[in-house]
Amino acid sequence: MDIITVETSPIAGQKPGTSGLRKKTRTFMERHFLENFIQAIWIGIGGVAGKTLVLGGDGRYFNDRAAQVVLRMAAASGATKVIVGQNAILSTPAASNLIRQRKTDGGIILSASHNPGGEDGDFGVKFNTANGGPAPEGVTAKIFEATKDLTSYQIMEAQDVDLSVLGTTSMGRMEIEVVDPVTDYQALMETIFDFDKIRALIAGGFTLHFDAMHAVTGPYAKAILEGALGAPEGSVVNAVPLPDFGQGHPDPNPIWAKDLMDRMFGDTAPDFGAASDGDGDRNMIVGKNIYVTPSDSLAALAANATLAPAYADGLKAVARSMPTSRALDRVALRLGCDCYETPTGWKFFGNLLDAGRATLCGEESAGTGSDHVREKDGLWAVLFWLNILAERKISVADLMADHWNSYGRNYYSRHDYEAVDSDNAEALMEGLRAKLADLPGKSFAGLTVESADEFAYDDPVDGSRSEGQGLRVTTSGGGRIVFRLSGTGTEGATLRVYLERVETDPAELDMDPQEALAGIIAAAEALAGIREHTGRDAPDVIT
Repeated sequence: MDIITVETSPIAGQKPGTSGLRKKTRTFMERHFLENFIQAIWIGIGGVAGKTLVLGGDGRYFNDRAAQVVLRMAAASGATKVIVGQNAILSTPAASNLIRQRKTDGGIILSASHNPGGEDGDFGVKFNTANGGPAPEGVTAKIFEATKDLTSYQIMEAQDVDLSVLGTTSMGRMEIEVVDPVTDYQALMETIFDFDKIRALIAGGFTLHFDAMHAVTGPYAKAILEGALGAPEGSVVNAVPLPDFGQGHPDPNPIWAKDLMDRMFGDTAPDFGAASDGDGDRNMIVGKNIYVTPSDSLAALAANATLAPAYADGLKAVARSMPTSRALDRVALRLGCDCYETPTGWKFFGNLLDAGRATLCGEESAGTGSDHVREKDGLWAVLFWLNILAERKISVADLMADHWNSYGRNYYSRHDYEAVDSDNAEALMEGLRAKLADLPGKSFAGLTVESADEFAYDDPVDGSRSEGQGLRVTTSGGGRIVFRLSGTGTEGATLRVYLERVETDPAELDMDPQEALAGIIAAAEALAGIREHTGRDAPDVIT
């Protein structure tokens, strides 16, 4: 097995976003593209000589080939060991757990999360540090700088490793351990939740339907929900991970998980429905005739957290991303604990969790998690819900009705305008940014602006500052509007508009969210001229 040095040159467009580098799959398959980025990671983290890494991905197209490249490049650069999921499969939270449990030096996760897969879909590469979480901005900045100066990379000439066989093998001097992707993760879940209580709930006739969306959580859900917890066979559907996710879009929301929504709002709906995304870090919760928004789910989990064994002693604090609804804040106020507001991107929760300053975290984009790993965790959220329902012995709809009556309801929605011309999207943001200081006191669509700013975050642990994290406007009547350009798309720009209004009148807690937010939606249009800048009469996706 020879180590060869391959001459290359810098490739533009390799700046990691909030969750690594995401591009079209065909772009990653271009000559040197993947290899350049992996070499830049090695440089950015100070090399891999003598280090142990975790490797896995969500099984999307090119996952298997990319894994072999990473192994050959790790071996060439002197890594001591790589722990890889069987068939190069590992959900993102399972990878985070492995990094932490095995005390490795980090890991490579091959995924574009909730983005579509396939040869014409998307692919991604993310480095997670030794705490199990996404690389912080200081590390990704070093990786990006390395992409600008590359002249060569090292790779070992070797046969592919058979990643279907559990056990240990080697590549040169590097050890490769192929592990079952589910085992360690399931063991962790059994320490957090009361499996006996959940098992008894299901044995008593409680029905559930989990849509794995032909993504990575299929094997995990089959093993845990149907295996360990005794849900009838067929409770987990679309359970086989496919390279193109069955030609679906593995994003667990009412648009892309329409089959689940139809079932949960049908005449024969089960008691509980859920879905997860491409790499297993997002979740969707649905009850009979009720969709629970991610923001409401986060707030409900916080309000009921002590019903799960791992959180029985209470929460140290909670945290949410800035665009996430302020429903969590209302729960934290009642609980008497801090509620941190961070930029979008799970890496911003890492410092809080590592410092023991937060227990529960969440984002409006269907991600919730806790201090058990350093990633959001889709199946963990599903099990959390099942544990709570087993303890309270009420339906999802009744639990949410009780929650809203107790805390008030934060009507909330996100409107996405996808693949917008980048210049037009930037013009919208720049135009709004320029007038933020003059907005307070002015009225738009009948609502008066109370405050307007661009969110910046000062990390309370390390003192770092992150600026330019989204434009936010609060209005009379408990309204809030947030404008942000997403960093998870692979073409054009995605404009996200987050809309929120607080309602505490018990007679007004059962409205359709879009109806309840009509005034806020109109104010957002009047503020920013969304139609003019995007050329769209309506959002592409409403969640």
